[in-house]
Amino acid sequence: MLFLSLPQSFLQMNTIFISILIEALPFVVLGVFMAGMIQIFVSEELVARVMPKNPILAVLFASFLGALFPACECGIVPIVRRLVSKGVPIYAGIAFMLTGPIINPVVLFSTYVAFGSNWTMPLYRAGGALAVSVVVGLILAFFYKGDGLKITTGHHHSLKKLTVKQKIGETLNHAVEEFFSMGKYLVVGSLIAAAVQTYVKTSTLLAIGQGQASSSLVMMGLAFVLSLCSEADAFIASSFRSTFSTGSIVAFLVFGPMLDMKNLLMMLGTFKTKLVLIIVTSLSVVVFLYSLLF
Repeated sequence: MLFLSLPQSFLQMNTIFISILIEALPFVVLGVFMAGMIQIFVSEELVARVMPKNPILAVLFASFLGALFPACECGIVPIVRRLVSKGVPIYAGIAFMLTGPIINPVVLFSTYVAFGSNWTMPLYRAGGALAVSVVVGLILAFFYKGDGLKITTGHHHSLKKLTVKQKIGETLNHAVEEFFSMGKYLVVGSLIAAAVQTYVKTSTLLAIGQGQASSSLVMMGLAFVLSLCSEADAFIASSFRSTFSTGSIVAFLVFGPMLDMKNLLMMLGTFKTKLVLIIVTSLSVVVFLYSLLF
């Protein structure tokens, strides 16, 4: 009887909220588990050996490193936090964070399938992700100082004396800590995204996006609001092909995995506000300019 008395819009918002959580949770779990493994099994010395000293090379290296990690935007923030706490420069960590949810094989293949088994859109998407990542990374490398973390994470006791069984236990402990640390931002972000999807009419946004520039801005706004995981957003984007230009669809596919309601709250909870403002501003401008090329 209680459900019958609730407004239909509230029930719709609840359904969207649960679907966003169900879609995101597996990748958050994967992300925090990988973060726990980095904390326990990856030493500062290894990071120092692998990461190039030159900022430009470090940004390029980190950008392409995203191809090896099948993580969506929901799970990549805790991974980056652990990497930065281990000594990865913040500009390299952010470059990896921006490309990881887009250029990994799972996402590119799903984009290929969604757009009729054609590689054009996946290549546009990957190219945009790399362009944005490199530009934002270089801006941070030359204009931002400090590690950018709100709280430096990680236990600094020696892990070399632990047995394999103890290291696995520590990995799980860190993963649980990360999950509850990031989980609250995921829940709040998902709730906001569900509310906006329910009470802000998509038709209003579509009516605005008639010109080349405005359509890209509308699709970027839509990507932010919908807060889709990058493994699934290509199928939504493909449904707009008859309504929007190629450039605006590329903007949707590149911008969404880099910045949506969920991961914005995660970033604000992890990184200093000034750093987040630089990331949001610079990536928004670069994605918009890139979309105008098509």
